[in-house]
Amino acid sequence: MAATLIAPTPAPWRDTKRHAWLLSGCFPGLAWLNVWQADRSGHAFWLWLLPAVMYTLIPLLDALLGEDRANPPEAQVAALEGDRWYLFVLLLFVPLQFGLTLHGAWLAVHGGLGWAGFIGLVLTVGGINGVAINTAHELGHKHAAWERWLSRVVLAPVAYGHFFVEHNRGHHRRVATPEDPASARLGESFWAFLPRTVLGGLRSAWHLEHQRLAGRGLGPWHWRNECLQAWAMTVLLYAGLVAWLGWAVLPFLLVQAAYGAQLLEVVNYIEHYGLLRQRGADGRYERCAPEHSWNSNHRMSNLFLYHLQRHSDHHAHPARRYQALRHFEQAPQLPSGYAGLLLVAYVPPLWYRLMDRRVRAHYGGDLTRANVQPGARARLAREWEVAQGG
Repeated sequence: MAATLIAPTPAPWRDTKRHAWLLSGCFPGLAWLNVWQADRSGHAFWLWLLPAVMYTLIPLLDALLGEDRANPPEAQVAALEGDRWYLFVLLLFVPLQFGLTLHGAWLAVHGGLGWAGFIGLVLTVGGINGVAINTAHELGHKHAAWERWLSRVVLAPVAYGHFFVEHNRGHHRRVATPEDPASARLGESFWAFLPRTVLGGLRSAWHLEHQRLAGRGLGPWHWRNECLQAWAMTVLLYAGLVAWLGWAVLPFLLVQAAYGAQLLEVVNYIEHYGLLRQRGADGRYERCAPEHSWNSNHRMSNLFLYHLQRHSDHHAHPARRYQALRHFEQAPQLPSGYAGLLLVAYVPPLWYRLMDRRVRAHYGGDLTRANVQPGARARLAREWEVAQGG
């Protein structure tokens, strides 16, 4: 009798990054350890370690470790999203963030820091509070009311509570269109984008809340205004710190908040640069698709940013939790993780040289399909014609 061949049972799928996600949750704790060391030793060196990690070590590790394009099997997504471990990792960020902020505020006033130490402290505390906007972003998209409230709490140290309103109800509706203040245009420098997105996002958030409250017969200055609620959290936090440490703490709080906010905006600049949703015959923009966000699968920066760089799936499924976000082959890919592009984005000629040709390749040399800065259109048309050999 012939032997019966039995197919081996496939091994059950497991998330190989399950415990590596602690890098995201513990990131503010690692920065807080540096603040403790600076406080204990009096050496400002410790306060420059976090900027070195953000701007140098993480990009280097991204280059060395490469990309991870693996997706969880669709059959596993529900169980993956329901696993409370990932929520614990997300929530771990919050007390560590506030511990760092409080200790940093105390050190700014009583630490006897020179200019090098003070700048390092701003970069450390403001850097983490800037990264915290990503934690708030993850929480703010969820259905549970307590997660959405916690999102606004996380935004309080960086004084950017209106992001909760504008991002969820403004940016996600207008993404990759000229009307979106958070979608950067081809040929627009970061320094031109920054005031446009800050002021535009602020105006949009207020307008959205004005409209929502008017629909309920309420005025914009009502206590139910979610912008006012979020800003009140910042006022209470700052007032409490001033009551504890005196007015001398206020310059530190404001400067670290400004630095943290621009970290969010430089990431916004990267995420949709030059990408445009096309209008249909009815004049409406097409539905947001993977090709309307720049993606990156670089391992290390994704582990520090709760998979923010899988941005296409986030726009397709805003409520999907970070651990289940997927890679799409049709999404345009960045040459590096976000960390490796931050400093490049600050230098317009370097940024244009790196990214404009990628936008051109993505649209097959058709400038009319890109989201173009109006004042740069003629220059770009000439450059693209030369690049196409015309």
